[in-house]
Amino acid sequence: MNDNKNSMRKLKLHVAMSIDDCIAEPNNEMDWIDFTWDEKLREYEDKLHKPVDTILLGRKMTDEFISYWSNVLKKPDDQEYTFAKKMMETPKIVFTKTLNKSEWPNTEIATGDLKEEITKLKSQEGGGDIIVYGGASFDSSLIKENLIDEYYLFNNPVAIGNGKAIFKDLKEIRKLSFVE
Repeated sequence: MNDNKNSMRKLKLHVAMSIDDCIAEPNNEMDWIDFTWDEKLREYEDKLHKPVDTILLGRKMTDEFISYWSNVLKKPDDQEYTFAKKMMETPKIVFTKTLNKSEWPNTEIATGDLKEEITKLKSQEGGGDIIVYGGASFDSSLIKENLIDEYYLFNNPVAIGNGKAIFKDLKEIRKLSFVE
């Protein structure tokens, strides 16, 4: 989905979600996600990430994200190995109010105003696309501030009910265009 903004660098939200808008259960459980790495999905992910040169994460998501992909890199025979390599080699920016320096490889910290920081990143000339992996409160903040250019919503056939929803803070209808 696309909200048709024109900016030099696109900010893409990549998220697996339930049919009821949740990206995690109340205690951050995500074992309900069905993300089978078949050839079709691998090709789609490669196409989506090809223009990406920056990954954005919220503080709470960063430990899990980096830990997961670091562990996959320890297994060269893993079907996700090539993708894990890209995830770890791509520079990351963690948005946080609690840290002053990064403890993760290839990662910077952003502590300023969210809208100002994202606007500055998007307006940098010569850069590739930027992709967001969240978590829920970070994704919600970006959505609320209308900073996302493209939404890649990987819907799973499950309803969570009382989970962490990312569109709940919208105060008005946000019209998007379905692309694929």
